[in-house]
Order: sequence, then structure tokens, then C-alpha cells
Amino acid sequence: MNESDSVFTELEDDGLDIEAIFGGGASSENPFETPEPVQEPTAEKQEAPAEQKAAETPPPAPEKKAPKAKPEKKEEIPDPISAAVEAKTQENTQKGLYDKLPIFYHKGAKETIEDTSMTFEELRIRKSEDFTDLEAGKYVTWSIEYGTIRKDVKDPEGTTIASMKESVERSREFLEMLRKSKDKNPDCFVKPRVTMKSKGNAAYKGVFGSAEEARKSDKVICLFPANDGKFYEMRKTEQGEFIAPKNKVTEFQSARAGFIPALPLIPLSLIGQIIAFFRSFMQEHEEYEALALIYWGKLEQEFFAYVPKQTVQKSHLDADLRDCPYDDESRFIRYADIHSHNSMEAFFSAEDDWDESETGLYLVLGELDHFFPEIKARIFCGGSFVPIDPATVIEGLEREYPKDWHEHVTCKKKESRLASRRKSMFEDLDDEVSH
Repeated sequence: MNESDSVFTELEDDGLDIEAIFGGGASSENPFETPEPVQEPTAEKQEAPAEQKAAETPPPAPEKKAPKAKPEKKEEIPDPISAAVEAKTQENTQKGLYDKLPIFYHKGAKETIEDTSMTFEELRIRKSEDFTDLEAGKYVTWSIEYGTIRKDVKDPEGTTIASMKESVERSREFLEMLRKSKDKNPDCFVKPRVTMKSKGNAAYKGVFGSAEEARKSDKVICLFPANDGKFYEMRKTEQGEFIAPKNKVTEFQSARAGFIPALPLIPLSLIGQIIAFFRSFMQEHEEYEALALIYWGKLEQEFFAYVPKQTVQKSHLDADLRDCPYDDESRFIRYADIHSHNSMEAFFSAEDDWDESETGLYLVLGELDHFFPEIKARIFCGGSFVPIDPATVIEGLEREYPKDWHEHVTCKKKESRLASRRKSMFEDLDDEVSH
């Protein structure tokens, strides 16, 4: 044993763990060997300061956001009820427009065209009396303006106003315009256009309210009314002023006196009640007149009769119309006055003319002693009485009857006296020959 071994043996005897201190095993390094110097890292491998790193490091590229997906459009499902209502509304609008009359429009003047069966040329001739610039037909063109649609008339002589209006109304362009437009009830204007003005004294004719107005005008031919109820024509020439009655006045539309009711016909049942009331004043030896007033209730929408307080005689009556409970024009319309002539004929007396001097409708019943009494009707307007047919305002007795009744009736024409005499002569001659 050498000295070194004895030393370690002593250490182990003292209770020291040699392997724990120096490590054990054959591969353990010698603790007494000089350690190799530790090499410092080179400058290339040394890490740069944090600030330098931040300066040298490029900034990160910005992130690209993905485009937002567009929401898918939901397919709109049409509402069948709304579509049906819109279609029905358009249909009703079209029907109303079909019945709506067109309007003649020229130089600010408007007039409804009642007769749409005439051609545009016929309308020009008719209006040339009022608008002298329309007298030269070859210089006049026509067009229809219906809402935002304008159509030229290519053949004024062969095209009627009704057919032109209908062709526009049935076009797809018109229906599309009507659907988009706010105005669902446009007017149909018929407009002439003068392409060339004729030279000379064109506006030579005029209508005036008096002779003085006509005299002061620059018109050569003047028409004016007079207090005798006639129209006169004044013509100014270099010779002087000529005035004569106008026998045929074409400057005005024709008119007929009469009455056009705005209410329904008076029920025959109501007239029957009034007849029974009048007959109650026809006694055995005395007969009296009576009066009833026929009213229309605006709320009730029906006729009814009112009998005012009155004092009656054979051919006269005095009625007191004060304190009438129906004297309220906002609720009731006094439609007709009706009075009786008992057993006398139905006629309007001079006294009736005096009493019935207010614009209105008047009826009189006569021959009330007959099964069917006689009835007459008239109106008062502007100081004149005009007789009218009672059937204009009262329900008639006519009712429907079976058509086969006609099969049992044979109509025979009445022979003239000469034909009857000749027939009799030939019959007598035949009798003589036979004998």
C-alpha cells in the first residue's frame, strides 16, 4: 500500500463518504487536475441589446380582414290578397275611366264631349262656329292627352273620338302609367292644334249680353238677346249698322223645358194614401178641396206626406204653413205640393197660378169620384209654368205581365168607309147571282 491509499483509508475510517465528495466510478474526473480555461463567447455570437433588436426587426405586416359576407336577399313572396285587391282596384278604375267622357280643350275653354261617336273632323266643324281658327280644316291637327300619354290622330276624318279614347285605354302603356301614377282618375283631353294661321279678318263674330256691348266691340257680326225674349244679330258694314231677329241660333246648344228628378219616383202606395185622404172630403152633398205636401227625408231616404193646418171649401183652401216640423233643409226636402179638385177635372186654375209661384213641383188630382182619378203635373221655373208627364215623378200603374197573353189577341185593322161600302156591294151582287 502506498501513501495515498493509506490516506483515503483513514478518511473512510473517520466516516467520510469519499464517493459523495469526489464522485465515484471509473469515469469520474480527477479533482486534482487543472481545469481548462472557459472561453468567452465571440462578438458575433453575443446577443444585441433589446432596443437594437427592436430597431432591426421589421414591423409585422397588418392582418387582412376577410370581407364580410353579404346577406342573402330573401325572395319576396307576393301577398295574394294584396295582389287581388290591387287588381280589383285597377279593374274598377279602368271601368270608371271607360265611362268617363272626354273633354274638348282649346284656348282655355273646356267642354265635355257628349257625342263621342263623331269623328274629329266633325268636332272641328262644330267648334269652328265658336273658334274661327278651326275653320280651315287642312291646318288643324288633333291629339289626345290622357294622363301623361299623348297620341296624335292620324286620320281625323275617319277616326271617331270614342275609338281613339278606347285604343289608348286598352294599351299596355296606359295601364302601366295608371299603375304607377298617383292620379287614378285622369281626364282625357281632346285638343286641336292650328299648324298655320290664315290671314285676314278671322275673329269676326261674337256673342254679347246687350246691343250696347255688341256696338262697342270690334266684331263685324254680333249676337245678343233682347227683352222680348228673342235673339238679334247685328252686322256692321260701311253702309251702317244692320239689326234683325235671329231665326236660327246655332251659337247655343239646344235645350228643352222640363224636369229631371234627382230623387227616386214617388211610391204609388204613398199616392194611394193621399187619394184616400182627399176622397174622405167628398161627402154626399158637399165636396171640399184638400192639400198635402210630399217631403223627402235625407236620413230615412224615403218619401212621406205632411198635411198642414188648412181651411177648405168646394173650390178654395187656405193653408197655414207656419210652424211646419219639417221646415229644416238640412234634414228634409219639400219635394212636391199636391191638392185635390174633388169631382172636377184635374187642372191648374188662375188661383193656383198665384199660389204656386215658387220654383218647385206641383200636382193636382181630379175626378176623385172615379176609380182611377185624373192627375196632372207641372213645374214653375223662372216665371214660367211648364207641364210635365206625371210619370216623370210618380210610379206608374204598369206592371209585368205574361208574354203569352199576346198569343190570344188578334189585331184587325179598321176598314175605311169606301172599302166597307165596296165589300157590301160585292156581297149583295153575289147574293143576286146566287138567287
